[in-house]
Amino acid sequence: MKVIRTTLLISLLLAGPSFGQKATGDAAKETSPTATIEEKPAPYDERLERLSEILGAVHYLRNLCTDKAEDNWRASMQQLIQLEAGKEPGRQERLTAAFNRGYRSFAAIYTACTDSAVVAEERYRNEGATLATEITARFGN
Repeated sequence: MKVIRTTLLISLLLAGPSFGQKATGDAAKETSPTATIEEKPAPYDERLERLSEILGAVHYLRNLCTDKAEDNWRASMQQLIQLEAGKEPGRQERLTAAFNRGYRSFAAIYTACTDSAVVAEERYRNEGATLATEITARFGN
C-alpha cells in the first residue's frame, strides 16, 4: 500500500494558491511498459480522486479571483501524482482527469470572480482540507 505524505496533502490545501490542468513532463515520457509496475488500487483512491477534483476547482477559482496567477496548486498536484501514482499510468490518468474535471466544472460556470465564486472556493478548500486530514489519519504514515 502506498503511504500518503501527510505534510504534502495538508500543505496542498492549507498553503493557499495554484494547480494546473494536466500533468506533463519527463515522467510521462519516461513511462514504458517495462518501467510500469502492476497497478493495485489503493483503498483511498476514490478519496484521492475527489481531492484531485477539489484541487482543480480551487486552482481555477483562485486564479479567477486573484490579481496574480498562482501555479503552486498545479505543481503540488503534479507532486501528488508522482508520489501516489509514480509509474502507474492508469492512476496518473484518473487523478489528472479528476483534477481537470474540477477545473472545467467551474470554468463552465464562472467567467468572472463573483461573491459566489469566492464562497465556492472557500467551501471547496475546506472540504479538501477535511478530506486530506481524513486520508492521512486513516491511511497516512
